[in-house]
Amino acid sequence: MKKTFFLIGIVLLLFGCGRFGHKELDGTKDIRIVCISKQLTEMVFALGKGHDIVAKDLTSTYPDSAKLLPTVGYHRALSAEGIISMNPDVVIHSNDIGPETVLPQLKKAGVNTKAFGAANTYDSAKMLVKELGDYFGVPAKADSIVKKMDADMEAVYAAEKTLTDTPTVMLIHYGQANNNFFVMSGRKNEGPGDRMLKLAGGKPAVYDAKGARQISAEAIAVANPDVIIATDFGFDKMGGAENFKTLPGVGLTNAAKNNRIYRFEEHDIVYFGPRTAENILKLMKLIHPSANVPK
Repeated sequence: MKKTFFLIGIVLLLFGCGRFGHKELDGTKDIRIVCISKQLTEMVFALGKGHDIVAKDLTSTYPDSAKLLPTVGYHRALSAEGIISMNPDVVIHSNDIGPETVLPQLKKAGVNTKAFGAANTYDSAKMLVKELGDYFGVPAKADSIVKKMDADMEAVYAAEKTLTDTPTVMLIHYGQANNNFFVMSGRKNEGPGDRMLKLAGGKPAVYDAKGARQISAEAIAVANPDVIIATDFGFDKMGGAENFKTLPGVGLTNAAKNNRIYRFEEHDIVYFGPRTAENILKLMKLIHPSANVPK
């Protein structure tokens, strides 16, 4: 621990004395970006600026090109030293990074940081695409992306009208930071997953665990979802749907009894973005297997 703080101190001393060598940033030139947000990573690539990203956070796994980039750690458990070592011109994030000491350390080292909005709703995602487009000097590209998003969502709205039932659905995620499973849907504070499940014709199963994030066997059994959507890392960690049923309470649900536990990519359901309509239609096919859902 002492060695880590000593190394960070050396880095701050070297780079905080005018030796960092930043370019003037106007968003239009090729720059070195460290991106600490999965939704920002996807959107920067969509805007044609992915080649400027030199490192990203652990959860930025879309597009495939992002998987090839160096990582600077989980976005809530970052090391200032690791970020600084990438010699970034700017670090972009969504105001949800940690620990709280990271941003002050980066600022002291002379690292430029830029915070952008969230993408927790469809409308906020469109605003974020435009915000990034303005920053990177490609507003026309951003407008084109937003227009396509709206056009694609029309297919979702049309498909919704054909659905005849509303199964209860639970979204279970594996947190890589704390190494535990927790429920991401059916809580009082509605998140992106809840909104997407509703757009896909599902009803988030109410999960009342008195504020606990880690899964509760009793709470899951009481919620008794018809369908369980498991994000990819946790599903793969358990080794498939059958093993997933051994998680506390899961085996007692209708979803387990009817073999309706499905794997879904994390980056497709935890934020809204350019591919949201496509991802909602994928969910719709899982939740309503007999419905005539467009591809």
